[in-house]
Amino acid sequence: MNEATRTPAIEVHDLTVAYGTTPVLWDIDVRIPDGKMVAIVGPNGAGKSTLLKVIVGLLEPMSGWVQIYGAPFDQRRAWVAYVPQRETVDWDFPTDALDVVLMGLYGQIGWFRRPRRHHRERALECLERVGIRHLAHRQISQLSGGQQQRVFLARALAQDARLYLLDEPLAGVDAATEQVILQILRELRDQGRTIVVVHHDLQTVADYFDYVVLLNLRLVAAGPVEEVFTATNLQRTYGGRLTPLAYASEALLRQRQGSQVAPVLAEQKTEYGRQTDQ
Repeated sequence: MNEATRTPAIEVHDLTVAYGTTPVLWDIDVRIPDGKMVAIVGPNGAGKSTLLKVIVGLLEPMSGWVQIYGAPFDQRRAWVAYVPQRETVDWDFPTDALDVVLMGLYGQIGWFRRPRRHHRERALECLERVGIRHLAHRQISQLSGGQQQRVFLARALAQDARLYLLDEPLAGVDAATEQVILQILRELRDQGRTIVVVHHDLQTVADYFDYVVLLNLRLVAAGPVEEVFTATNLQRTYGGRLTPLAYASEALLRQRQGSQVAPVLAEQKTEYGRQTDQ
């Protein structure tokens, strides 16, 4: 079975979401293929986090639907691991890193049962995998931002999911943590899992991901990075906000030396320079 005929990991159809009377996503239709590293990219307020929340049932759309491997989320809940933005979590909650990771095993443990020894061993293995087993009994409020992000990734690993949804997991982390997270996500992808990441750093999209979804209230484009992550599509996504395009230029130029993308980006960087000098 080729990729075009395989059941997509995520299918979104005619999706519209609003906060009050303000639309956040409008008429979104997109299919995300199985077994890929996928970036969701767009400016602040584009609806990227909202899309993840709708996929995992945290928000109800005004219209449209989402399917995960051909079925609603309620039928695929055990297949999905979700890592929210670190800023949305109450890190003052009195619990340690091991207990947070054990939350990823509640589907196996049961909500009103105590974890058994093999559950704790599994959680410790996940902490080991992200390089912080020695912090298992440290209160989460005492951890650095990068360590907290590793704890949440360990919790997702404990779920042994087929689909991983991560909302800006690389934002504000140190370089070592970024490389640990990337290595684990690539290993999961190589095992056939699907990884969907809300990502903010345009410079690294071409290096880190196979597939990209460009979003700004509406879907701008979606497809393999080498086909979709172009200067034209970035301009359509960010409009007159040229700063992200300037940041992205090095990655694009590196990926497409000698193509028509180079002069377009060079012209945009020059124009951005004129604007900032005024």
